Amino acid sequence: MGSGITAVGLRSAPGFPLPGARRTATRLAAFVAALAMVSSPAPLFAQSNNVRISKLSDVAFGSLANFEVDAINAQDLCVFAQTSGNRYRVTATGSAPGGAFALTSGSDLLAYEVQWNAAAGQASGLQLSPSVAQTGLVSAATQQTCNSGPATSASLILLLRSTALQSARAGSYAGTLTVLIGAE
Repeated sequence: MGSGITAVGLRSAPGFPLPGARRTATRLAAFVAALAMVSSPAPLFAQSNNVRISKLSDVAFGSLANFEVDAINAQDLCVFAQTSGNRYRVTATGSAPGGAFALTSGSDLLAYEVQWNAAAGQASGLQLSPSVAQTGLVSAATQQTCNSGPATSASLILLLRSTALQSARAGSYAGTLTVLIGAE
């Protein structure tokens, strides 16, 4: 079990606005969840340009051989919120049944965890639950794409726990993670 598991890259695509949120789509191949945005209970339409997520980059775990340790991938993002107190919320939904955070290889599932930190450069953060908004986050970004001020303002952390890796069948796993940034 577990041998022959290979991870490949994550590709990002340009974002576009939603009522109360910005979204950026990315695609996942094996062990990495793609990032995209979906709608949620919509804030006022006037807030549509008040939040933005950018600086998503390709991610690769590479070939995984040591199943005794967790595989962790953290990426720094720019999350801008021009709201009262620079506050925003994040909601993540996986592509497994019920929106669960799991990758698939045929009929096999490989669970993963998603964490969020409202500070850049972090390797751990708040544990996100599928389709549940994490509220009360504050952005340090001073410009919509972090071209001035802090270069990044948040961390997205993806974890493959060693227990899940040890029980996974060999193969290439893929899935989609949808992340929504909304104004508060």
